Amino acid sequence: MIETAGREDVSTASLRDAARMDFLRSYAFTGVHLAAIGALFTGFSWVAAAVALATFWVRLFGVTGGYHRYFAHRSFKTSRFFQFVLAWLGASAGQNGPLWWVSHHRHHHRHADTEHDVHPPGLRGFWWAHAGWILSRRYAGYDRSIVKDLERYPELRFLERNHMLAPLSLGLVLFGLGWWLEVRYPGLGTTRWQLLGWGLFISTVVLYHITFLVNSAAHMTGRRRFETKDDSRNNWWVALLTLGEGWHNNHHRFPSSERQGFFWWEIDATHYVLRAFERLGLVWDLRGPPERVYTRASRA
Repeated sequence: MIETAGREDVSTASLRDAARMDFLRSYAFTGVHLAAIGALFTGFSWVAAAVALATFWVRLFGVTGGYHRYFAHRSFKTSRFFQFVLAWLGASAGQNGPLWWVSHHRHHHRHADTEHDVHPPGLRGFWWAHAGWILSRRYAGYDRSIVKDLERYPELRFLERNHMLAPLSLGLVLFGLGWWLEVRYPGLGTTRWQLLGWGLFISTVVLYHITFLVNSAAHMTGRRRFETKDDSRNNWWVALLTLGEGWHNNHHRFPSSERQGFFWWEIDATHYVLRAFERLGLVWDLRGPPERVYTRASRA
């Protein structure tokens, strides 16, 4: 729930504000971490752990398959209804609305690992790229000119203005489910507060720092198949943790490709899910890398 109070015009923000992290201003981001610590005192049950894993994986796909591969790069097509489903799943991850997320990500691709990039680890260090930039005053707003293709949808503009509805509604569902389990099946040892704490807060904090690894670790450690103008790397363990987003050098070389693991040994779980959705008719026209990748790419 990376919430920031107010919106600023990023084109007029001062350089001083750009480098300043404000933990109090990003009260929701800080609050979720504190709530996750508190959730550890609600006890443990296998039901709560299973729910935490489920909410982690589903919302992670909302970010990787929805916010990233669909909205930011338009690497496949879907219906307007399923488009909103993907947007809602992405928003439920607590990483702001789709327009904010996509605007900053597209800006990143235009200026990756330069002084104009929002999170260049080579220039500002691991922590800045990982989470520090989110806490900067400068990036509270977003450049609307980069997301004109998305702003034409009123439902996406609504979700952008009210993106906290997605994680809040998830919290209500989890609290209600925990209450029902507590009353109906007390032997499970699962309580309403436990399910809320593990299924929302702990899951969200883990989700934050797993996805943030793409901006930090995947630009600092790993192997480079392609010579790109940025420092993107293919990192197998980041790929495993992020459902395939760790094949980051592949992605920066061919960002329009829905598939980011180009070879069979490059596990890309998001791609597998999208292929399953394709069979169900939920998505179509999945774009892949050009054929020359398989004949010219260096395996180094």
